[in-house]
Amino acid sequence: MTPRELRADVPALGDAAYFNFGAHGPSPEYVVEAAGSFVADHEYGSATTDPYEHAFETYDRVRERIAEFVGADPEEIALTESTTDGINRVAGAIDWEPGDVVVRTDLEHPAGVLPWQRLEREGVEVRVLETEDGRVDRDEYAEAVADARLVCFSAITWTHGTRLPVADLVEVANEAGAFTLVDAVQSPGQVAMDVSEWGADAVAAAGHKWTLGPWGAGFLYVDRDAAADLEPRAVGYRGVEDPTGDEIEFKPAAGRFEIGTTTAAAHVGLVEALDAVDAVGLDAIESRIESLTDRLKDGVPEDRLRSPREYESGLVTIDVDDPEATVERLGEQDIVVRSLPHPNGIRASVHAVSTEAEIDRLVEALEPEW
Repeated sequence: MTPRELRADVPALGDAAYFNFGAHGPSPEYVVEAAGSFVADHEYGSATTDPYEHAFETYDRVRERIAEFVGADPEEIALTESTTDGINRVAGAIDWEPGDVVVRTDLEHPAGVLPWQRLEREGVEVRVLETEDGRVDRDEYAEAVADARLVCFSAITWTHGTRLPVADLVEVANEAGAFTLVDAVQSPGQVAMDVSEWGADAVAAAGHKWTLGPWGAGFLYVDRDAAADLEPRAVGYRGVEDPTGDEIEFKPAAGRFEIGTTTAAAHVGLVEALDAVDAVGLDAIESRIESLTDRLKDGVPEDRLRSPREYESGLVTIDVDDPEATVERLGEQDIVVRSLPHPNGIRASVHAVSTEAEIDRLVEALEPEW
């Protein structure tokens, strides 16, 4: 499959120049059809067919597919609703004590901010590492995490599109004895990711952005050794060995983070989306994104570009005087970008399914800003 063929299967794109894949990637028809087919089969099946058995077999198949895609074992994958959901499940599984330290960067999405703000009410100290131009200073990071219990950072920053050195940051945190939690939502479908190479204790992500999967198809990787010390506060029959036992015995690895009766529809759609990504090939996707983002950056003055000039991801942040007004003005021309709270500007998310003509439309539409 080529990127052009992938795009042709996405009804929502049409004639619009869509550059908001970092927030939402519209799904191909067959992804939505797969999700709908699961619901129909599950609900319209014979009354003599066990709906729980059907669902559990599907959960297993989905975990296996996600695990293959991210370089994990199926037992290390929990099915969640979103990245925010995954981060919260980890935050709620640690026995926090007053004075414990959480370190995050100032580059985090609210998914990596709000759960820690909530813990501040319980006496947990949240330490925010200041960064510059989407980069983490290693020495300042090492100092910040020296006494931390948990460290949370993004693999690809939503603010600048920079790639953080995940394995290096995990290594520093490990030396300090801190639990490492990575927000990887901007990675799947855009760049190759291998959680075993990263070495993090947990990685939260979702499939509704660059993979073009449905909303609700989140997933959480948890290292099996790290999971042994985590006891989720939200407990259900899917996360324990014996739901009717006298004592709670959590399932090993990530299984303990799944709770109860949920539809697998979105995750079935995600499997179709991952198959499409593999059909195109991540190398081809990344090469195409690099070419298109280079084309966009060539049309942006140096002093207006807030993302790296050299390619790192499809997220390109541009300084404009009035981001909200610019988003509205471009929208009137059927060009879709988004504004950012920081840095002050707009963000164009360029996918492999984008086209040169769309890039040129965006560059031309931005010229009045200069």
